[in-house]
Amino acid sequence: MTDPRPLLYRAAEQVGALLGPDLRLDAPTPCEGWTVGDLLAHLVRVHRRVAHVGRGGHPFDLPHQTPVEDYADAFADGRREIADVWDDDAVLDRQLAVPWGTVPGRAAAWGYVREFTAHGWDLAVALDVVDVLDPELAGAALEVARASLPAQPRGGDIPFGPVVEVGEDAGPYDRLVAWLGRDPSRVRA
Repeated sequence: MTDPRPLLYRAAEQVGALLGPDLRLDAPTPCEGWTVGDLLAHLVRVHRRVAHVGRGGHPFDLPHQTPVEDYADAFADGRREIADVWDDDAVLDRQLAVPWGTVPGRAAAWGYVREFTAHGWDLAVALDVVDVLDPELAGAALEVARASLPAQPRGGDIPFGPVVEVGEDAGPYDRLVAWLGRDPSRVRA
């Protein structure tokens, strides 16, 4: 497995790049029951969690969401914090606690590439800017998701629905979110 950090940094950067000056925080997202504000508050916490677990902290030491006044600044601070921790090569081989278990840092980073990339799609759909997303990130996240998240069984401790079938012509983001149990055509309808 290659070094996931360049893609981790790109995926976090992509999320921050989606933010504009006139965000409708009350707009719905593909995340059931979440508004744009809810998703952004979660993504602030994901940034902090990536750094926290990289330092050896437990992922549930931090709340699920952290609303802030300025999401762009919070994401920029979070990306710097991630780089400060993850630029150390030793973190890739260290055993880290993440929400899905205890894994080597390399596997933890790949999991967060998947999370940032999938939630980047959620945010882009909500903001109607899907066309600006980096397809290479989705392709890499899909490859890792298929290798680490079985098609079955789903449910219980696995927070993803059944795999959704998409057409052969589906793009990498549609294939990624479909593997994670979302129907991209229903979301856009």
